[in-house]
Amino acid sequence: MKAIVITQPGAPEVLQLAERPKPTFSADEVLVKVSAAGINRPDVFQRKGNYPPPARAPQDIPGLEIAGTIVEVGPNVTRWKVGDKICALVMGGGYAEYCNVPAGQCLPIPENLSFIEAASLPETFFTVWSNVFDRAHLQKGESLLIHGGSSGIGVTAIQMAKALGSTVYATAGSDEKCKFCEKLGAAKAINYKTENFADVIKQLTNNKGVDVILDMIGGDYTAPNLQSLAEDGRLVFINTMKGKDVNIDLSIVMRKRLTITGSMLRSREVSFKAAIAQNLEKSIWPLLKSGEIKPIIYKVFPVDQAATAHQLMESGEHIGKIVLDFE
Repeated sequence: MKAIVITQPGAPEVLQLAERPKPTFSADEVLVKVSAAGINRPDVFQRKGNYPPPARAPQDIPGLEIAGTIVEVGPNVTRWKVGDKICALVMGGGYAEYCNVPAGQCLPIPENLSFIEAASLPETFFTVWSNVFDRAHLQKGESLLIHGGSSGIGVTAIQMAKALGSTVYATAGSDEKCKFCEKLGAAKAINYKTENFADVIKQLTNNKGVDVILDMIGGDYTAPNLQSLAEDGRLVFINTMKGKDVNIDLSIVMRKRLTITGSMLRSREVSFKAAIAQNLEKSIWPLLKSGEIKPIIYKVFPVDQAATAHQLMESGEHIGKIVLDFE
């Protein structure tokens, strides 16, 4: 099969199209002919040598989410059959013509979505559900601040939280991106290059603060995050793009009874990810079918232009998802 491989750690140019053996699959897995694969920032970290894949995943083929057609089914798999069109979260190996997937991590593609659109869903939808709703316990009527509102994670979190009854705020790096976030459903998007988000949140909430913050920034965002949380607020980290080492005032944590948490999804067990898939299919998939939540695709690249796609990801210019097309 054809696959995009990391020839050595480095710049986007180290991604090359190569031939690799078709993957084997276990009794609890399916083999998928990949039609499209989403690109995510962890793929960039892996390419640079900073995010080694789990031992069970392909070591030189990145890719955490796919959409395609099941071509083979393990003997223990009961739900899926050959010919089913699915999208799925995978541990790696998504930038390839074929990918093996645990059956529980597959989700049916809504009839109103294409393979390209479906490939943009799993990584961000699994991540947002796990962190915002499972870990941070965002409830209907509460408020959520999302950093990086125009990213793949951001556009997903805005739509999901708004659809489930929360007031959503976001930060983004340009007025254009802020307008897009508000069009998606954010009550207010804050241009972090021209405004202090903590001051704006304080004004917007009448000094109360927000209930939950989804943060992929870390570093010097941490102290203003704590200032921006309401009493009993929850701060959940999914990345630390501005640094993992921070100094914080623990008295704020105690005084407001704050919870600071975070997670990494890739290395979690199959049963954990399968439970997220079940929750998504029950609570979110109907909203995709109705069009209340929509995939946000910024650009699609043919598979042999994976390096160019990574350049775009690193530029930060995109709004929404970047997808590789294998068709």
